[in-house]
Amino acid sequence: MKFDPPLTEVRLVRRYKRFLADVEFSDGEIITVHCANPGSMMGLTDPGIRAWISDSRNPKRKLRYSLEMVEANNTVVGINTAHPNRLAIEALSHGVIPELSTYDNLYTEKRYGENSRIDILLTRDTAPDIYVEVKNVHFVRTPGLHEFPDSVTARGAKHLYEMAREVEKGNRAAMLYVIQRNDGDRLRLANDLDPAYVEAFQHATACGVEAYAVGCDVSPNGIDPVRPVTIEQLNTAT
Repeated sequence: MKFDPPLTEVRLVRRYKRFLADVEFSDGEIITVHCANPGSMMGLTDPGIRAWISDSRNPKRKLRYSLEMVEANNTVVGINTAHPNRLAIEALSHGVIPELSTYDNLYTEKRYGENSRIDILLTRDTAPDIYVEVKNVHFVRTPGLHEFPDSVTARGAKHLYEMAREVEKGNRAAMLYVIQRNDGDRLRLANDLDPAYVEAFQHATACGVEAYAVGCDVSPNGIDPVRPVTIEQLNTAT
């Protein structure tokens, strides 16, 4: 995924009200931009850190610019949660996750479960459908270790239970975690931040829901999903 037009480097002033951020241009001008991220963004909102914004070039949009990346712990981190679905499709198309690469048809935002939509549905005449739920990952507390989630996600837990029901019907289902960071080679679920999500994950995987993670090369030029990442065994000790 390449950025066109190119991103503009700024400094982060503050992130607030979940979907808003103030940033400062090199000439000192401060503007408010859209922050497409409902999570806590823990560790990624320190005032003064380098950041990058995209220009929608849409004069009718309330907030013309969007926050795309920040620099934290000496690496560039993608924070826009609108991108992981597209990145997941690129990963599947390029065979980054071999277990999910042999399907003929790919659909997005298909209705299923109880008033839900699955991010990606893969189909093939000679195999069960596979329901793929995509989650964005950008949280790191321990060097080399990515974690999810960074805040409570009741919606995420709901999707895990619904995917478990699809497996019970004879379909396949998979969680696909897209890591928008350059650092780290492992993923762990953050039981201390959302034990209910971890409980739902354990239930889902016990029912046969698969889980995969893909790491991205992230830079202001673009984001490329390029490598599978190991998901560590859960440690539910509190």
